[in-house]
Amino acid sequence: MSTKSPSITFNNGVQMPALGLGVFQSPPSETVGAVEAALKTGYRLIDTAAAYANEREVGEGLRRSGIARDEVFIETKVWISDYGYDATLHAFDKSSRKLGVERLDLLLLHQPLPSAFERTLDAYRALEKLLADGRVRAIGVSNFMPKHLDRLLSTASVVPVVNQIEVHPYFQQTALQRVHEKHGIATQAWSPIGGVIAYGGHKKTALDDSTLLGVARQHGKSAAQVMLRWHLQKGRSAIPKSVKPSRISENFDVFDFELSREQVAAIDALDTEVRGGPDPDSITLDNYGKAIPEA
Repeated sequence: MSTKSPSITFNNGVQMPALGLGVFQSPPSETVGAVEAALKTGYRLIDTAAAYANEREVGEGLRRSGIARDEVFIETKVWISDYGYDATLHAFDKSSRKLGVERLDLLLLHQPLPSAFERTLDAYRALEKLLADGRVRAIGVSNFMPKHLDRLLSTASVVPVVNQIEVHPYFQQTALQRVHEKHGIATQAWSPIGGVIAYGGHKKTALDDSTLLGVARQHGKSAAQVMLRWHLQKGRSAIPKSVKPSRISENFDVFDFELSREQVAAIDALDTEVRGGPDPDSITLDNYGKAIPEA
């Protein structure tokens, strides 16, 4: 098994490992061990967020791993409750202290918050300030749709390096990804193996899909490994989540095979255009706002 992920080069020249560990919904009590296991396996990208309430445990896992800080790419996100110029600058302080790092590799705005988009624009200005001051190496967004990107880009002085969005075989957001390509924005897939479907009310799961299982049998791999390989061959970053060391290791064992053009096309054809996670327009301060604790 290869022990190194390929990298994605951002529009500002910074490189990020394409495959990383996500810790969304990872209980804090299990996050330290998951991060340790991932870094031992060979992962060098860890994605977290202030709203996940496990940044402190991500930092502890990094320290316990013994891996040098400059070898690990750490990515986190500002929650909507901390949008606004000064509040977002303080949000960076909270996250960096919890993580135990002085500089973040990538800082994202977690949601577009279209119901209060002026606050979003102010928050992004704060990200630009953090970037200019060298406190973060790259800045980006998450869950922004084309209309949100258009409005942001009309005022921003720095193009986001990445938009982290829901992407898996059943929900591919191809039109949005074309917008990314137009502006030189990398696509990072959350729920890359369709796990969101399990809590999105859908009965069908990509892990049981006959097409994916058929491709998996041809390569001696799992359906999850096939989906991750599909993301990588499409040039995307993917951040599968698990707290089980065996699954964490399995998800990283995707560098020793290649999907054929026909197999990629078959997976592309699975798109239902049905979102598993919440519509970004539904995320408002009234229904999702919550205070992010101090470090």
